[in-house]
Amino acid sequence: MAEITAKLVNELRQRTGVGMMDCKKALVENDGDIDKAIDYLREKGQKLATKRADRDANEGVVLASVSSDKSFAAIIMMNCETDFVAKNEAFVAFTKSVLDAAIAAKAKTKEDVLALNIGGISVETMIVEQVAKIGEKITLSHYGSVEAPVTYAYIHQGNGLASILGFTKAGFDVQGKEIAMQIAAMAPVALNRDTVPADVIEKELEIYRIQIREEGKPENMIEKIAEGKLNKFFKDSTLLSQEFIRDNKKNVGDYLKEYDKDLTVTAFRRLKLGE
Repeated sequence: MAEITAKLVNELRQRTGVGMMDCKKALVENDGDIDKAIDYLREKGQKLATKRADRDANEGVVLASVSSDKSFAAIIMMNCETDFVAKNEAFVAFTKSVLDAAIAAKAKTKEDVLALNIGGISVETMIVEQVAKIGEKITLSHYGSVEAPVTYAYIHQGNGLASILGFTKAGFDVQGKEIAMQIAAMAPVALNRDTVPADVIEKELEIYRIQIREEGKPENMIEKIAEGKLNKFFKDSTLLSQEFIRDNKKNVGDYLKEYDKDLTVTAFRRLKLGE
């Protein structure tokens, strides 16, 4: 039986971030072999992750960033169970390390991110290790990216809301930051009316039809009134048609064209905790 020294326990703790008692137990179970102890702790984390799979993980952080050449932006939501963990610097740093790796690899989907290798370990395994270390359910719940001639990112104070977007042209950093904040604040559902999903349109129309009937309007007027309400929905809820938050006398599209007739948003993503 190998001697389990304090130095060995501390080394395992430094490599895994797991508590001293758990590290000592892992070393005892594996006769002092630190690599086997790490595997043991990962297995323990997997069991813990499975055990906590039915827990709610509604807290967490939302982070966004852009690549060094500004041509690629990504946004990520990492969830946990408690606000205490969400505000922990180590948890935020872990989420940022995953985001940085995703941007470096130009990952397109959440599945791409989970498969990424950081220091020889997949992100999916790293999340399991975080479960073992923290003792809470941890999930990478959402991820999105935008690739464009230039991209921008905005993180609202508190790490609970963020946005990313792409522009058709570079050289408009002030405008890019303004529109990133617009997206965060106004939560547009799509870029313009042509990109609103058909199911969203039909859902809105059905709500309007019900409202109009309850107001007692004639049956032959329902569709016309519903279409009018839908046009207002497009104006209020699609980015380029929304009133610009800094000046409600113009919409976002017009605001951008004041600087360059070809300047517009190519795509955007927005994430908010609880939504």
